Amino acid sequence: MSTPQCGAVDNLVGLSAGLASFALMRWDNLFDDLEGQLEQELSAEEVDLQAEEERLRLGRLSVRDRIRAMHESGGIRHPIRVVLTNGATIAVLPKTIGRDWVSGDLVDESQRESQCIVPIAAIASLVLSREQVTDSLEASGESAHGLSGRLGLGFVLRDLCRRRRAIDVQLASGVLHGTIDRVGRDHLDLAMHDAGTPRRENAVTQYRLVPFDQVQLVRV
Repeated sequence: MSTPQCGAVDNLVGLSAGLASFALMRWDNLFDDLEGQLEQELSAEEVDLQAEEERLRLGRLSVRDRIRAMHESGGIRHPIRVVLTNGATIAVLPKTIGRDWVSGDLVDESQRESQCIVPIAAIASLVLSREQVTDSLEASGESAHGLSGRLGLGFVLRDLCRRRRAIDVQLASGVLHGTIDRVGRDHLDLAMHDAGTPRRENAVTQYRLVPFDQVQLVRV
């Protein structure tokens, strides 16, 4: 038969064990809560970091980058309406994006198949659809050292000069037709002659020196 002292001891042992189990449960719950809070905080921090990185990426985008992204995403299924700084609006299907120019098919009502070169500096605005806006914000896959990104307007104009292609050069003051004789660092020399007439000395009506920053559009 148990003595009163033994019963008291047993009760104390049982109470101590119960308190220890309860304390352990509370610590487990506390650690679970802390772990959950930490995961939430880390997730929130990661979301904030991603949002900040995206803001920084968007802040570095140029007009060229936006056009390039549309081109790469396949979002250019319809022409882009380009408003030039002289107020004219053209529709272009971009094909190549250079360092400071865009070339592509010129779409108009004349039914004349032609390509054009648009200096990016001559773009006043782009009229885009919602889909094109979304595509233009995608990250471009172009390498920072991609070839097209290093070719300036002078390069493509020198190529036209070498090929002796007759072109239309649209300026704010009007359209000049002729053949490029030479290309300098920031300008071109245009021998003007009638459309459909080869560039011959006796067919040249004027010689024009045209600064690049005055060119709105080159139609080939």
